[in-house]
Amino acid sequence: MRWVIIAVMEHKSNHAQVALVQMSCGQDPRENLEKAITRIEEATGRGAQIVSTQELFCSQYFCQTEDHENFRLAEPIPGPTTDALSRVAAARKVVIVASLFERRAAGVYHNTAVVIDADGRLAGRYRKMHIPDDPLYYEKFYFTPGDLGFRSFETRYGRVGTLVCWDQWFPEAARLTALTGAQIIFYPTAIGWHPSERELYGQTQHSSWETIQRGHAIANGVYVAVANRVGHEGDPQGGIDFWGQSFVSDPSGQLVTKGSVEREEIVMAECDFGKLDVQRTHWPFLRDRRIDAYQDLTKRLVETPND
Repeated sequence: MRWVIIAVMEHKSNHAQVALVQMSCGQDPRENLEKAITRIEEATGRGAQIVSTQELFCSQYFCQTEDHENFRLAEPIPGPTTDALSRVAAARKVVIVASLFERRAAGVYHNTAVVIDADGRLAGRYRKMHIPDDPLYYEKFYFTPGDLGFRSFETRYGRVGTLVCWDQWFPEAARLTALTGAQIIFYPTAIGWHPSERELYGQTQHSSWETIQRGHAIANGVYVAVANRVGHEGDPQGGIDFWGQSFVSDPSGQLVTKGSVEREEIVMAECDFGKLDVQRTHWPFLRDRRIDAYQDLTKRLVETPND
């Protein structure tokens, strides 16, 4: 007797329900993780298929000061947090993008985003490439620059790319991530105002931040999803007021959804990946790139003969 074995492939939809967990963080990492898991489970109950945390969601944003004690917050990958999130991903059949403080080895730490597929498998990791060193953002003290390049990962609900916070300002990062096939680029984020600057510069700072990321969506024909935290952290007379306003932009740069400035919430949107091809054929920026003429992008500055 001949047996015919028929393999049934899971049909992958061209749509994905995306959720961004916008929340405040306390001093206890365990409570922050439990809170994030509760929000992820709530999002899946509302139909979310891909959920992203904000940057370094297991703790408050510790980079406001240079303190060696903060290295105790780091953990290996895989480790306790990825194990916990993997269990949630498998139980809820959800893809999770999570931002973690990675302890790679003694003295080598990274600001890392992981992508966990809907079966609980660790699909991959991205280590933050651009590391800031600004007032209240002393990340160079803590993080070694990433060495994995710009990446995207195939998941049950689409091909996911991820960058992290300060990477938001660099068009090269978004372009290279898009060129790996990403349909949506997630940016786990921790950004806000210094209270003394908010009134004078707040609107301009926020507008610049949102505009450049919507520009990445347009230039690359991808969805962009940004999960930011809320609440005040740090010195009560200074510190950072995190400005929330997590958002999803479609490939034409239009806002699909946007969160509030101060409220904890789950920001949700449906992403239609069919729009990528429509956007890219009507605005064929990838077709018209002059890849033969961009060699100088690898230089710090381009000097002309008269310089």
